Amino acid sequence: MRTPLRVAKSLAELTAGRNQTVEEVVGQGVFEEDCSEMVLVKDIEFYSLCEHHMLPFFGKAHVAYIPNGRIIGLSKLPRIVDLFARRLQVQERMTQQIAQAIWDVLQPKGVGVVTDAAHLCMMMRGVQKQNSSTMTSCLLGSFREDARTRSEFLDLVRSISR
Repeated sequence: MRTPLRVAKSLAELTAGRNQTVEEVVGQGVFEEDCSEMVLVKDIEFYSLCEHHMLPFFGKAHVAYIPNGRIIGLSKLPRIVDLFARRLQVQERMTQQIAQAIWDVLQPKGVGVVTDAAHLCMMMRGVQKQNSSTMTSCLLGSFREDARTRSEFLDLVRSISR
């Protein structure tokens, strides 16, 4: 039977992020640009495996930064999300890792990341709550220090998506 091989390949794909670095994912995707307004990519879907139960959790990430002379190719933000989601993971750490990676790569004025996810470990076992979701956030730089910037970011995240 090929089932064990399929399972092994599936697990390798679902945890491929452990074999990648932020530098590999970003590559040459950082550009010098005189921009200072917030850049936000919303509704980046992600799929991960809970490191405590080996059950999936999945949802959306909302990632923003304020440039400080450098911008990143827009497709690199979802790639960074996937890098950290494709590991045995907890949502709290994943959110912080995404924000810290963007901070380290761009040295922006600020970074904001919010993730919203459903956890099958809560839905299928234990408390069995089908309609719950978990939100985590990480705010760095001006997103943490400036209430107006933080408010603008959170208002944009709450706004209706297409």
